Amino acid sequence: MRNVRRYSIQPYAALALAALFATQAWGQTWPAKPIKLMQGFAAGGNGDIIARLVAQKLAEPLHQPVIVEARTGSGGNLASDFVAKSPADGYTIILLTGGHAVSAALYKQLPFDPVEDFTMISLVSQFAFVVATASDSPLKSIADVIAAAKKSPGTLSFTSPGTGTTQHLAGELFKSVAGLDMIHIPYRGGTAPVTDVMAGRVSMMFEAFTPTLPQIRAGKLRALGVTSSARSALLPEIPPVADTVPNFEVTSWMGIAAPAKLPGPILERLNAELVRIVGSTDMRERLAVVGGAEARSSTPAEMRAHISGEIQKWKRVVEEAKIERQ
Repeated sequence: MRNVRRYSIQPYAALALAALFATQAWGQTWPAKPIKLMQGFAAGGNGDIIARLVAQKLAEPLHQPVIVEARTGSGGNLASDFVAKSPADGYTIILLTGGHAVSAALYKQLPFDPVEDFTMISLVSQFAFVVATASDSPLKSIADVIAAAKKSPGTLSFTSPGTGTTQHLAGELFKSVAGLDMIHIPYRGGTAPVTDVMAGRVSMMFEAFTPTLPQIRAGKLRALGVTSSARSALLPEIPPVADTVPNFEVTSWMGIAAPAKLPGPILERLNAELVRIVGSTDMRERLAVVGGAEARSSTPAEMRAHISGEIQKWKRVVEEAKIERQ
Protein backbone atom coordinates (compact mmCIF):
# COMPACT_ATOMS: atom_id res chain seq x y z
CA MET A 1 0.00 0.00 0.00
CA ARG A 2 2.88 2.38 0.75
CA ASN A 3 4.33 1.92 -2.72
CA VAL A 4 0.94 2.48 -4.35
CA ARG A 5 0.45 5.71 -2.47
CA ARG A 6 3.95 6.89 -3.29
CA TYR A 7 3.61 6.30 -7.01
CA SER A 8 0.06 7.73 -7.19
CA ILE A 9 1.28 11.04 -5.80
CA GLN A 10 4.19 11.37 -8.23
CA PRO A 11 2.15 12.38 -11.32
CA TYR A 12 0.55 15.24 -9.40
CA ALA A 13 3.92 16.42 -8.10
CA ALA A 14 5.32 16.26 -11.62
CA LEU A 15 2.44 18.31 -12.95
CA ALA A 16 2.89 20.92 -10.23
CA LEU A 17 6.60 21.19 -10.93
CA ALA A 18 5.96 21.44 -14.67
CA ALA A 19 3.45 24.23 -14.09
CA LEU A 20 5.91 26.06 -11.83
CA PHE A 21 8.74 25.83 -14.36
CA ALA A 22 6.39 26.87 -17.19
CA THR A 23 5.29 29.95 -15.23
CA GLN A 24 8.87 30.91 -14.46
CA ALA A 25 9.91 30.42 -18.08
CA TRP A 26 6.92 32.43 -19.25
CA GLY A 27 7.94 35.33 -17.06
CA GLN A 28 11.53 35.16 -18.31
CA THR A 29 10.63 35.10 -22.04
CA TRP A 30 7.73 37.58 -21.95
CA PRO A 31 7.30 39.75 -23.91
CA ALA A 32 8.49 38.10 -27.11
CA LYS A 33 6.16 39.98 -29.46
CA PRO A 34 4.13 43.23 -29.63
CA ILE A 35 1.50 43.87 -26.94
CA LYS A 36 -2.01 45.06 -27.75
CA LEU A 37 -3.47 47.79 -25.50
CA MET A 38 -7.22 47.94 -26.06
CA GLN A 39 -9.36 50.98 -25.35
CA GLY A 40 -13.07 51.43 -25.97
CA PHE A 41 -13.47 54.91 -27.43
CA ALA A 42 -12.99 56.73 -30.72
CA ALA A 43 -9.79 58.52 -31.72
CA GLY A 44 -9.10 61.89 -30.13
CA GLY A 45 -11.02 61.26 -26.92
CA ASN A 46 -9.70 61.03 -23.38
CA GLY A 47 -9.34 57.24 -23.39
CA ASP A 48 -7.54 57.18 -26.73
CA ILE A 49 -5.08 59.92 -25.81
CA ILE A 50 -4.19 58.48 -22.40
CA ALA A 51 -3.91 54.95 -23.84
CA ARG A 52 -1.38 56.18 -26.42
CA LEU A 53 0.60 58.00 -23.76
CA VAL A 54 0.76 54.87 -21.59
CA ALA A 55 1.61 52.67 -24.59
CA GLN A 56 4.50 54.92 -25.59
CA LYS A 57 5.97 54.89 -22.09
CA LEU A 58 5.40 51.14 -21.57
CA ALA A 59 7.05 50.11 -24.85
CA GLU A 60 10.43 51.48 -23.79
CA PRO A 61 11.19 49.19 -20.81
CA LEU A 62 9.45 46.16 -22.36
CA HIS A 63 11.48 46.47 -25.59
CA GLN A 64 8.40 45.63 -27.63
CA PRO A 65 5.84 47.81 -29.44
CA VAL A 66 2.65 48.44 -27.45
CA ILE A 67 -0.06 48.94 -30.06
CA VAL A 68 -3.23 50.82 -29.12
CA GLU A 69 -6.35 49.32 -30.66
CA ALA A 70 -9.85 50.77 -30.34
CA ARG A 71 -12.97 48.62 -30.12
CA THR A 72 -15.62 51.29 -29.77
CA GLY A 73 -19.23 51.10 -28.64
CA SER A 74 -21.41 50.48 -25.61
CA GLY A 75 -19.48 52.93 -23.44
CA GLY A 76 -16.29 50.88 -23.60
CA ASN A 77 -18.00 47.56 -22.90
CA LEU A 78 -17.18 46.04 -26.31
CA ALA A 79 -13.48 46.45 -25.60
CA SER A 80 -13.89 45.10 -22.06
CA ASP A 81 -15.78 42.06 -23.33
CA PHE A 82 -13.09 41.39 -25.94
CA VAL A 83 -10.30 41.50 -23.36
CA ALA A 84 -12.25 39.45 -20.79
CA LYS A 85 -12.45 36.65 -23.37
CA SER A 86 -8.84 36.96 -24.58
CA PRO A 87 -5.96 34.64 -23.59
CA ALA A 88 -4.30 35.60 -20.30
CA ASP A 89 -0.82 35.61 -21.83
CA GLY A 90 0.18 39.26 -21.31
CA TYR A 91 -0.21 40.20 -24.96
CA THR A 92 -3.67 41.75 -24.62
CA ILE A 93 -4.27 44.40 -21.96
CA ILE A 94 -6.82 47.19 -21.62
CA LEU A 95 -7.17 50.75 -20.44
CA LEU A 96 -10.22 50.72 -18.17
CA THR A 97 -12.00 53.97 -17.33
CA GLY A 98 -14.48 55.01 -14.67
CA GLY A 99 -17.19 53.96 -17.11
CA HIS A 100 -16.25 50.34 -16.38
CA ALA A 101 -17.68 50.69 -12.87
CA VAL A 102 -20.57 52.89 -14.02
CA SER A 103 -21.65 50.26 -16.56
CA ALA A 104 -21.72 47.62 -13.84
CA ALA A 105 -24.16 49.84 -11.93
CA LEU A 106 -26.23 51.05 -14.87
CA TYR A 107 -26.69 47.88 -16.93
CA LYS A 108 -28.91 45.08 -15.70
CA GLN A 109 -26.59 42.52 -17.25
CA LEU A 110 -23.13 42.60 -18.87
CA PRO A 111 -21.51 39.84 -20.97
CA PHE A 112 -18.59 39.79 -18.52
CA ASP A 113 -17.97 40.18 -14.79
CA PRO A 114 -16.39 43.63 -14.32
CA VAL A 115 -14.17 42.40 -11.48
CA GLU A 116 -13.73 38.62 -11.66
CA ASP A 117 -13.03 38.45 -15.41
CA PHE A 118 -10.02 40.78 -15.15
CA THR A 119 -6.58 40.87 -13.59
CA MET A 120 -6.21 44.42 -12.29
CA ILE A 121 -2.67 45.71 -12.79
CA SER A 122 -2.46 49.36 -11.70
CA LEU A 123 -4.40 52.59 -11.66
CA VAL A 124 -2.97 55.34 -13.86
CA SER A 125 -4.87 58.55 -13.09
CA GLN A 126 -7.86 60.22 -11.47
CA PHE A 127 -9.64 63.32 -12.73
CA ALA A 128 -12.79 65.45 -12.80
CA PHE A 129 -14.86 66.74 -15.73
CA VAL A 130 -15.81 70.11 -17.11
CA VAL A 131 -19.31 71.22 -18.10
CA ALA A 132 -19.11 73.22 -21.33
CA THR A 133 -21.26 74.80 -24.05
CA ALA A 134 -20.53 76.51 -27.36
CA SER A 135 -18.82 79.86 -26.98
CA ASP A 136 -21.82 81.63 -28.54
CA SER A 137 -24.42 79.72 -26.47
CA PRO A 138 -26.86 81.80 -24.40
CA LEU A 139 -25.97 79.50 -21.49
CA LYS A 140 -23.29 81.34 -19.56
CA SER A 141 -23.47 79.61 -16.18
CA ILE A 142 -24.84 76.52 -14.43
CA ALA A 143 -27.64 78.75 -13.13
CA ASP A 144 -28.53 79.60 -16.76
CA VAL A 145 -28.69 75.88 -17.61
CA ILE A 146 -31.07 75.20 -14.74
CA ALA A 147 -33.28 78.18 -15.59
CA ALA A 148 -33.46 77.27 -19.30
CA ALA A 149 -34.17 73.59 -18.61
CA LYS A 150 -36.97 74.45 -16.18
CA LYS A 151 -38.47 76.99 -18.54
CA SER A 152 -38.52 74.55 -21.50
CA PRO A 153 -38.29 70.94 -20.26
CA GLY A 154 -36.84 68.43 -22.72
CA THR A 155 -35.22 71.01 -25.00
CA LEU A 156 -31.66 71.06 -23.65
CA SER A 157 -29.36 68.16 -24.51
CA PHE A 158 -25.98 66.85 -23.34
CA THR A 159 -23.40 64.56 -24.90
CA SER A 160 -21.46 61.61 -23.55
CA PRO A 161 -18.92 59.22 -25.09
CA GLY A 162 -21.52 56.45 -24.73
CA THR A 163 -24.34 55.10 -22.61
CA GLY A 164 -22.93 53.78 -19.36
CA THR A 165 -19.92 56.10 -19.25
CA THR A 166 -19.12 58.30 -16.27
CA GLN A 167 -19.94 61.37 -18.37
CA HIS A 168 -23.39 59.93 -19.07
CA LEU A 169 -24.11 59.30 -15.41
CA ALA A 170 -22.70 62.71 -14.47
CA GLY A 171 -25.35 64.27 -16.71
CA GLU A 172 -28.08 62.01 -15.32
CA LEU A 173 -27.04 62.83 -11.76
CA PHE A 174 -27.07 66.55 -12.56
CA LYS A 175 -30.59 66.19 -14.00
CA SER A 176 -31.78 64.31 -10.94
CA VAL A 177 -30.23 66.58 -8.30
CA ALA A 178 -31.34 69.78 -10.06
CA GLY A 179 -34.77 68.38 -11.00
CA LEU A 180 -34.37 68.85 -14.76
CA ASP A 181 -35.59 67.18 -17.95
CA MET A 182 -32.72 67.03 -20.46
CA ILE A 183 -31.94 64.76 -23.43
CA HIS A 184 -28.91 62.47 -23.43
CA ILE A 185 -27.07 62.17 -26.79
CA PRO A 186 -24.57 59.26 -26.68
CA TYR A 187 -21.56 58.98 -29.01
CA ARG A 188 -18.70 56.49 -29.41
CA GLY A 189 -16.18 58.87 -27.86
CA GLY A 190 -13.61 60.76 -29.89
CA THR A 191 -13.96 64.39 -30.97
CA ALA A 192 -17.51 64.20 -32.38
CA PRO A 193 -19.20 65.27 -29.11
CA VAL A 194 -16.95 68.34 -28.87
CA THR A 195 -17.58 69.21 -32.52
CA ASP A 196 -21.35 68.99 -32.15
CA VAL A 197 -21.42 71.08 -28.98
CA MET A 198 -19.22 73.75 -30.59
CA ALA A 199 -21.58 73.79 -33.58
CA GLY A 200 -24.63 74.13 -31.33
CA ARG A 201 -26.15 70.80 -32.40
CA VAL A 202 -26.05 69.69 -28.75
CA SER A 203 -26.56 72.12 -25.86
CA MET A 204 -23.74 71.09 -23.54
CA MET A 205 -21.37 68.40 -22.42
CA PHE A 206 -19.96 66.74 -19.30
CA GLU A 207 -16.52 65.83 -20.54
CA ALA A 208 -12.89 65.27 -19.55
CA PHE A 209 -10.34 68.05 -19.90
CA THR A 210 -8.41 66.20 -22.62
CA PRO A 211 -10.73 66.99 -25.57
CA THR A 212 -12.27 70.17 -24.12
CA LEU A 213 -9.43 72.25 -22.67
CA PRO A 214 -7.80 73.16 -26.03
CA GLN A 215 -11.19 74.34 -27.35
CA ILE A 216 -11.92 76.27 -24.17
CA ARG A 217 -8.57 78.05 -24.40
CA ALA A 218 -9.16 78.70 -28.11
CA GLY A 219 -12.49 80.36 -27.30
CA LYS A 220 -14.58 77.76 -29.12
CA LEU A 221 -16.11 76.28 -25.97
CA ARG A 222 -17.30 78.05 -22.83
CA ALA A 223 -16.65 76.30 -19.51
CA LEU A 224 -19.55 76.59 -17.06
CA GLY A 225 -18.33 74.50 -14.16
CA VAL A 226 -16.07 71.65 -13.02
CA THR A 227 -17.41 68.49 -11.40
CA SER A 228 -14.83 68.33 -8.61
CA SER A 229 -15.60 69.73 -5.17
CA ALA A 230 -12.89 72.38 -5.59
CA ARG A 231 -11.68 74.52 -8.48
CA SER A 232 -9.28 73.00 -10.99
CA ALA A 233 -5.73 74.33 -11.38
CA LEU A 234 -6.25 74.11 -15.15
CA LEU A 235 -9.34 76.37 -15.04
CA PRO A 236 -9.01 78.26 -11.75
CA GLU A 237 -11.54 80.90 -12.83
CA ILE A 238 -14.32 78.31 -13.31
CA PRO A 239 -16.38 77.43 -10.21
CA PRO A 240 -17.42 73.90 -9.21
CA VAL A 241 -20.94 72.86 -10.22
CA ALA A 242 -21.48 72.26 -6.50
CA ASP A 243 -21.45 76.02 -5.92
CA THR A 244 -24.85 76.08 -7.67
CA VAL A 245 -26.01 72.48 -7.14
CA PRO A 246 -24.95 71.51 -3.60
CA ASN A 247 -23.41 68.05 -3.06
CA PHE A 248 -22.85 67.47 -6.79
CA GLU A 249 -19.43 65.90 -7.34
CA VAL A 250 -18.22 63.47 -9.99
CA THR A 251 -14.66 62.22 -10.44
CA SER A 252 -13.29 59.36 -12.51
CA TRP A 253 -10.17 57.25 -13.00
CA MET A 254 -8.20 55.17 -15.49
CA GLY A 255 -6.20 51.98 -15.01
CA ILE A 256 -4.62 49.07 -16.83
CA ALA A 257 -5.97 45.51 -16.60
CA ALA A 258 -5.63 42.16 -18.35
CA PRO A 259 -7.76 39.01 -18.68
CA ALA A 260 -8.27 37.03 -15.47
CA LYS A 261 -5.55 34.62 -14.34
CA LEU A 262 -2.63 36.54 -15.80
CA PRO A 263 0.57 34.68 -14.81
CA GLY A 264 2.14 36.11 -11.67
CA PRO A 265 5.55 37.03 -13.14
CA ILE A 266 3.90 38.99 -15.97
CA LEU A 267 1.58 40.77 -13.54
CA GLU A 268 4.50 41.71 -11.31
CA ARG A 269 6.51 43.04 -14.26
CA LEU A 270 3.64 45.10 -15.66
CA ASN A 271 2.73 46.52 -12.27
CA ALA A 272 6.34 47.48 -11.52
CA GLU A 273 6.73 49.22 -14.87
CA LEU A 274 3.43 51.09 -14.57
CA VAL A 275 4.16 52.24 -11.02
CA ARG A 276 7.54 53.55 -12.18
CA ILE A 277 6.05 55.23 -15.28
CA VAL A 278 3.13 56.87 -13.45
CA GLY A 279 5.46 58.08 -10.71
CA SER A 280 7.85 59.79 -13.10
CA THR A 281 7.87 63.59 -13.29
CA ASP A 282 7.41 63.51 -17.07
CA MET A 283 4.30 61.32 -16.89
CA ARG A 284 2.78 63.38 -14.09
CA GLU A 285 3.27 66.56 -16.08
CA ARG A 286 1.92 65.06 -19.30
CA LEU A 287 -1.16 63.61 -17.60
CA ALA A 288 -1.89 67.02 -16.09
CA VAL A 289 -1.46 68.82 -19.41
CA VAL A 290 -3.23 66.45 -21.82
CA GLY A 291 -5.82 65.00 -19.46
CA GLY A 292 -6.24 67.42 -16.61
CA ALA A 293 -5.51 64.37 -14.50
CA GLU A 294 -3.64 63.56 -11.34
CA ALA A 295 -1.23 60.64 -11.73
CA ARG A 296 -2.10 57.75 -9.43
CA SER A 297 -0.64 54.24 -9.43
CA SER A 298 -1.61 51.29 -7.23
CA THR A 299 -1.05 47.65 -6.41
CA PRO A 300 -3.29 45.12 -8.22
CA ALA A 301 -5.22 44.55 -4.98
CA GLU A 302 -5.76 48.30 -4.49
CA MET A 303 -7.07 48.69 -8.04
CA ARG A 304 -9.44 45.75 -7.58
CA ALA A 305 -10.75 47.20 -4.29
CA HIS A 306 -11.10 50.65 -5.89
CA ILE A 307 -13.20 49.33 -8.79
CA SER A 308 -15.37 47.25 -6.46
CA GLY A 309 -15.97 50.32 -4.32
CA GLU A 310 -16.78 52.46 -7.37
CA ILE A 311 -19.35 49.91 -8.54
CA GLN A 312 -21.11 50.04 -5.19
CA LYS A 313 -20.98 53.87 -5.15
CA TRP A 314 -22.55 54.18 -8.60
CA LYS A 315 -25.20 51.58 -7.76
CA ARG A 316 -26.26 53.81 -4.85
CA VAL A 317 -26.28 56.86 -7.18
CA VAL A 318 -28.44 55.03 -9.76
CA GLU A 319 -30.87 53.91 -7.08
CA GLU A 320 -31.09 57.21 -5.20
CA ALA A 321 -31.37 59.29 -8.38
CA LYS A 322 -34.00 56.86 -9.76
CA ILE A 323 -32.02 56.47 -12.99
CA GLU A 324 -33.54 53.76 -15.15
CA ARG A 325 -31.18 50.80 -15.57
CA GLN A 326 -30.43 49.82 -19.16
